[in-house]
Amino acid sequence: MTNDQFDSRAYLDMELLRFSTAGSVDDGKSTLIGRLLYDSKSIFEDQYDAIEAASQKRGEEYVNLALLTDGLRAEREQGITIDVAYRYFSTPKRKFIIGDTPGHIQYTRNMVTGASTANLSIILVDARKGIIEQTYRHSYIASLLQIPHIIVCVNKMDLVNWDEKTFTQIVNDYKAFASKLDVKDVHFIPISALEGDNVVKRSEHMDWYDGPTLLYLLENIHIGSDLNHIDARFPVQYVIRPMKNEYHDYRGYAGRIAGGVFRVGDKIKALPSGFTSKIKSISTMDGDLQEAFAPQSVTILLEDEIDISRGDMIVRENNVPQVEQEFDVMLCWMNEKKMQTKGKYILRHTTKESKCLIKEIKYKLDINNLQRVENCTELELNDIARVSIRTTAPLFFDSYRKNRITGSLILVDETTNETVAAGMIV
Repeated sequence: MTNDQFDSRAYLDMELLRFSTAGSVDDGKSTLIGRLLYDSKSIFEDQYDAIEAASQKRGEEYVNLALLTDGLRAEREQGITIDVAYRYFSTPKRKFIIGDTPGHIQYTRNMVTGASTANLSIILVDARKGIIEQTYRHSYIASLLQIPHIIVCVNKMDLVNWDEKTFTQIVNDYKAFASKLDVKDVHFIPISALEGDNVVKRSEHMDWYDGPTLLYLLENIHIGSDLNHIDARFPVQYVIRPMKNEYHDYRGYAGRIAGGVFRVGDKIKALPSGFTSKIKSISTMDGDLQEAFAPQSVTILLEDEIDISRGDMIVRENNVPQVEQEFDVMLCWMNEKKMQTKGKYILRHTTKESKCLIKEIKYKLDINNLQRVENCTELELNDIARVSIRTTAPLFFDSYRKNRITGSLILVDETTNETVAAGMIV
């Protein structure tokens, strides 16, 4: 491939869309992703040959595109997804990262992991079954995670004879449920992942549907306003001191912008010290910038030498986050070992780490009917609950609704170093 054919700079500058898939077992999530990759010509010939051979070995009558994402041996043997499988592909318009998440109830934690950084969630519904419990569960989690865009793909339309009434009924049922959730942008597409209808190419069987194909929507849906570009937040990840004569007084603060816009000359405040200064310069690997915004990774130099280290946060002087040691979190418990009230854990939030105590469980959520369950003293695997947490050091945070980066955290078991929970600050 020549340089004329591939412009690496243009590729790096392409907009990136992260999306996850969710749905019940056998709804066709892995098949849909396989079809998307195959029809958009994003897989190599030897990959296709390998899954063709695997399909024949299994005695299947067609090439099982789901095998592209089902990488674990246990997944291939059972024909299900267990772990989150990530796949990367691009078209001339966008780059994509796909998180193929499992459908079984016991792997709900994996769905939370796969969807936590997504701009968009594809929720699959089997046209024969309609809206089921797992649809409610995954939609609620998508709402809880504040995923800005949802595409409901009504799959297996070929098995209901491409019936428009079946599709319309599912759309109406979903809209009735979604009205109770905090979901802003929902799209509905009738598809057949197996046959490829309305995935990349328009369906000849459903002329009654005049909306976009799935790939067209993925390429064109607006994600520029998904991040918070108002509240400037810069968690410091690393302090750069080259210790060379030519950079004798260089002290740069490196990290990834979590929100807002920073410009050279802006007056800033460092937390937790409260000291103020002005931005002297903003550097990247490609040179200096006059302004930078989320989610760029940059190095900020200040006009004054003030004490800033990893875990501190640089913000605008007149726009600061909450600084608290006690707050409420919607917590998804992700460990086999139960969570107890008064339990102690390591809390990781942006670039800061501190110890914390679970003060109380205010209520647990029944995903099936969205009702609150009071008087709980412990959480089990996949439980979602509102809990009160106290930390040993103040955190600088926004509500998750306001900023998904500064409003999220994880809990880690001190003894095993396992991630046991993911939380969204209320």
